[in-house]
Amino acid sequence: MFDHSPPTLPHAAGVGFKPQHYADLLQDPASVRWLEIHAENYMGAGGRPLAQLRHLSERFAISVHGVGLSIGGEGRLDPDHLARLKHLVGWLNPASFSEHLAWSTHDAAFFNDLLPLPYTNSTLARVADHIDEVQTALQRPMLLENPSSYLAFAESDWSEPEFLREIASRTGCGLLLDVNNVFVSAVNLGFSPQSYIDAFPLDRVGEVHLGGHAEDHDDHGAPLLIDSHGALVADPVWALLAHTLTRMGPRPILIEWDNDVPDWPTLASEADRATEALAALERQAVTS
Repeated sequence: MFDHSPPTLPHAAGVGFKPQHYADLLQDPASVRWLEIHAENYMGAGGRPLAQLRHLSERFAISVHGVGLSIGGEGRLDPDHLARLKHLVGWLNPASFSEHLAWSTHDAAFFNDLLPLPYTNSTLARVADHIDEVQTALQRPMLLENPSSYLAFAESDWSEPEFLREIASRTGCGLLLDVNNVFVSAVNLGFSPQSYIDAFPLDRVGEVHLGGHAEDHDDHGAPLLIDSHGALVADPVWALLAHTLTRMGPRPILIEWDNDVPDWPTLASEADRATEALAALERQAVTS
């Protein structure tokens, strides 16, 4: 289907790259084997960000994570945005490109949020068409990430795992499984996160995300979790990761930390914990 095969991410720990950690990554990357960047931060024509990225790409596998394509939007994809993304992916040749199952545009307006979608047949057709357009433009398969949810649509015809399975089947795309998003959605909507994982098309997963969340309560006093990317990964999320890896096998695991970014030792220790989760899976396989 595509002209070439991109490099692949190692089944190891990665972190989201932040410029304040540039020197630390070069001097002592700890167990970090790969890095993720947000595409929209590197669509300029030059300067320090691109120079740093070029240097890092010589030492680490790179994953590009988009936040602005609006894959689920009702209108067409922004051709200028897609062209800039194509240019970035073309020269960087990353090991992975991913986007969110969400929308952020309406007519000429852009919303600085990743907004949810009803899982209907019309939504499925639109998302599939947009993924086909992206994959054709980039000449590579992409990964689609499951969202964090704070409400459920009454008109949805598909469960989320079924919807993602059908999208992957129709388009040939892979999936990015955000385990923290699963946990957040499960608490907010009242379902079992383990059952969600068991129903998920794990064979299509090319990358796993872990991040922190904030705890709050809704107007009725019920627990409400917010996917904040601004805290340590919670222990129940680590437990859910272990369940996922046991069902799925090893995958590249990313630690996301985008707000209140910590010092390098704190972020590196989270990556080390992800590395240990993969090592525990390997030990389990040897003894079973």
